[in-house]
Amino acid sequence: MGYGRKKRLGDLLVEAGSITQEQLAQALAAQKEDKKGSRLGDVLVDLNFVTEQQIVDALQKQLGYQGVTLARERVGEEVTRLMDETLLRRYNLMPFGFSEKNPNILKVAMSDPLDIRAIDDISIITGFQVEVYVTTQKDVAAAIDRYYGNVEAMKVAQQYTREREEFNRERQVVEETDDAALNNAPIVRLVRQVVEQAVRKRASDIHIEPMDSKLRIRYRVDGVLQEGMLHEITLHPAMIARIKIVSGLDISEKRKPQDGRATYVVDGQQYDIRVSLLPTVYGEKCVLRLTHKKALTRDKRELGFPPRELEKFEKILSHPNGIILVTGPTGSGKSTTLYTALSELNTEGVNIITVEDPVEADIPGINQVQVNEKAGLTFANALRSILRQDPDIIMIGEIRDQETAEIAVKASITGHLVVSTLHTNSAASTVTRLADMGVENYLIADSVVGVIAQRLLRRVCPDCHTMKEADEFDLETLGQPKRETPLMIPQASHRDCLTCGGSGYRGRIGVYEIMPVTPALKHSISQGDNSDQIEKLAVKEGMTTLRRAASDYVLQGITTVEEVKRITYED
Repeated sequence: MGYGRKKRLGDLLVEAGSITQEQLAQALAAQKEDKKGSRLGDVLVDLNFVTEQQIVDALQKQLGYQGVTLARERVGEEVTRLMDETLLRRYNLMPFGFSEKNPNILKVAMSDPLDIRAIDDISIITGFQVEVYVTTQKDVAAAIDRYYGNVEAMKVAQQYTREREEFNRERQVVEETDDAALNNAPIVRLVRQVVEQAVRKRASDIHIEPMDSKLRIRYRVDGVLQEGMLHEITLHPAMIARIKIVSGLDISEKRKPQDGRATYVVDGQQYDIRVSLLPTVYGEKCVLRLTHKKALTRDKRELGFPPRELEKFEKILSHPNGIILVTGPTGSGKSTTLYTALSELNTEGVNIITVEDPVEADIPGINQVQVNEKAGLTFANALRSILRQDPDIIMIGEIRDQETAEIAVKASITGHLVVSTLHTNSAASTVTRLADMGVENYLIADSVVGVIAQRLLRRVCPDCHTMKEADEFDLETLGQPKRETPLMIPQASHRDCLTCGGSGYRGRIGVYEIMPVTPALKHSISQGDNSDQIEKLAVKEGMTTLRRAASDYVLQGITTVEEVKRITYED
């Protein structure tokens, strides 16, 4: 495991009861075969034998190290200038302050406190004694990114500009497609840094936007865009060219929109990236959507269903045939719910085929088809072929038109289970949307077995939120009666906080409106009732509306009234 170590991590984890001797032997064998020279801790995490946090807990328990969460520590400039970012990343550690008892002692957070060589090197370089604290690898990487990320990115950008100027001394014009621009190492590093920073900020999307004289990079975190960095516009062509290369797009095409896919490994985790390019007046705007390989195929209990709703979800999934629809606006977590449902249904005895545009995550054991409009492979054409492939379960990425809707309905009536998505605001309006597409009411009533409408609600920051007394408007939004004793509810503070970066929120939770189609609802749908009538009946039959589900999270202290209003605007 390392140089000059007295104790070994594997033995400590066995002693702490975190892993078994057999698991340790298996991990050591895997480490031996690993050509990248991974550390044992990383191998154990990859094999799902232990989590990073369990390793930290074991080190604290067995060796008496103090723990620290760098996300909550403010590191001063007097500490950050002591060391270079390259060294911090090599050893995966972060100095974060000086000891209160002795100013000659530097407090250092490490993901691997057993690395004696690293401790010695830090001590020699800084000239301080080292006091070791233990934390996770992700926490250290995010802290290095927070304090050094933009500085390093600016250095890389300046290096590229310098090299480009030198190259241009001989020639007045350089084509963006020239090898010198494409294979420029600083640009490769800059694009990688932008992706890494996005992952560590928990971003879902990266926006690379050319403006009049600047190149703006923004990250969407918890559904809200925030500025990450500004660069000179001269970097734009080379960055876009690099992104096109890694995502297999046409470098010479700058006038048409293009879509592609790329894969990056950040902190040992694989991320799928969907690339979208759109020509604007200042050049091509690029949006990268990040998806963690494991995030889309999680356990259904991790989706955030309350127990009663989880029961309804399981009941809907148990239908052998019919249509299950997941609805909501873009970015509301529909794909995650859909893939979770598919993973749940993915057993050896069933044939599952999907038609998607694009395929968002690869699931072993499922046949996934990518729509290709140019080749004439539309949702409708693909579905017709799929029905001849003896499927048990069909997943349609999205029902977009009458033709797709009608084939989906016919497939469900002829004994298949069909799962799909629609962009509607509520569970009840999904039914009327299918009718608007031209599907007969009696067919909708016959085929749809359940509808799940969902949103993602931002969780209030655990460190900086405050509590306030609910006023008359808050009580009305939450559907609460006027009361004599005040109702205290959370409020986002938006102050300078390291945990949430001043947004007032950190993380999101799913809010669901699940409508199983009961016999009473079948009757209502077949006679052509409107969405308000269907919703009233569904509530009477036990459906919890999005507004009600979101309000419950406010009463539990998880979110704010402002978030409830934001996600349930149609009410």
